[in-house]
Amino acid sequence: MIEPMNSLANERILVGITGGIAAYKSAELVRLLIKRGAEVQVVMTPAAEAFITPLTLQALSGKAVRTSLLDEQAELGMGHIELARWATCVIVAPASADFIARMATGMANDLLSTVMLAFNGPIFLAPAMNQAMYSNPMTQKNLQTLLDLRADVTILGPDSGEQACGDTGPGRMLEPAEIVNRINAFSSPLLAGKKVVITAGPTQEPIDPVRYISNHSSGKMGYAIAAAALAAGAEVTLISGPVALPSPAGARMINVTTAIEMADAALEHSCHADIFIATAAVADFRPDTVHPHKLKKTSTSAVMDLHLVQNPDIVAQVAALGSKRPARVVGFAAESRDAEKYGAEKRIRKQLDMIVINDISVAGLGFGSNHNKVTILTGESRTEIGPSLKTDIARQLISFMAEHWQLNSSDLKENNEVSTS
Repeated sequence: MIEPMNSLANERILVGITGGIAAYKSAELVRLLIKRGAEVQVVMTPAAEAFITPLTLQALSGKAVRTSLLDEQAELGMGHIELARWATCVIVAPASADFIARMATGMANDLLSTVMLAFNGPIFLAPAMNQAMYSNPMTQKNLQTLLDLRADVTILGPDSGEQACGDTGPGRMLEPAEIVNRINAFSSPLLAGKKVVITAGPTQEPIDPVRYISNHSSGKMGYAIAAAALAAGAEVTLISGPVALPSPAGARMINVTTAIEMADAALEHSCHADIFIATAAVADFRPDTVHPHKLKKTSTSAVMDLHLVQNPDIVAQVAALGSKRPARVVGFAAESRDAEKYGAEKRIRKQLDMIVINDISVAGLGFGSNHNKVTILTGESRTEIGPSLKTDIARQLISFMAEHWQLNSSDLKENNEVSTS
């Protein structure tokens, strides 16, 4: 991925360090943040001091490192509140399993956890722990609790690979350069002034007043992309099928049920958009007749025949709008075999600028899961993202689009030709 060139000159970043072997990477993180122009204040938990000394971080940040909640001098001015007011964003790296659990339950038994309760702004957590600890259902529940309770929390990583204990798997802290790039992308309004239309969730095609044809889509990926686009400064219209998710704050919501309804809304709103992103899992077929009353079982037949007709191909229709076509059209392909082959064919056949492919046959990823792994195909590049939380993948997707198309420096609606780049 292209390294962002934007600086962090206007950012006051509080770097929280918790106990873990990855704490040695925090020194490089502080150095890189300052190199990008940020002002940095370090807060360490008592456990972090067992892995790296406050003096090291003080030398790099140019500020005295804060370590104690009960510091008499600092608390003369309500130091923990002042830290929360001072920071424009907080990054905890490494974020241990213990700290994530305490944060998820609202504990405030050290300086860093107290600041987190008092801080109102973007929070980035870079988990670092043994792969078994990260995969433990309690840790996953705690991470999800934070995402559900606080829209301003972003989980960065973790990476997968060999760990200090000898295990291999997810749990390695992201490299400092990657963390800085993610924070930089978040703080830069990459989609400022851009209009983005997103479809999400499944459709439901009625058979009768009781039954319908649908699929396993939860809408989580599309909703995460909507939230990421909003955070990047875009004006977002989210066209959603039936899901059990809260609406992203700030998005214009259009709720639909059937593929026909979604197609009508997509065609109406996409002609005013810079980017159209089709994440919805639209039913390919619908019953040609919707029965007005519930169909009854009969004792004479164990078979029900349904005649199905094809639904409109929404993303292909949007891509074929001609002069009203959004400058960029992005499709999604959920495949159970030969995912990249079918995705590449779909991108060309439907005249899409980009397609995002995920293999739904991989256990624990895709439909219904909080995690995903995707492959992005454009006319000249192939990029993999994940496996990671869908919220993290969504932010990386938005950053990739902005960097690939340089959205922050051009008005896409002035260049509205069909592209395969």
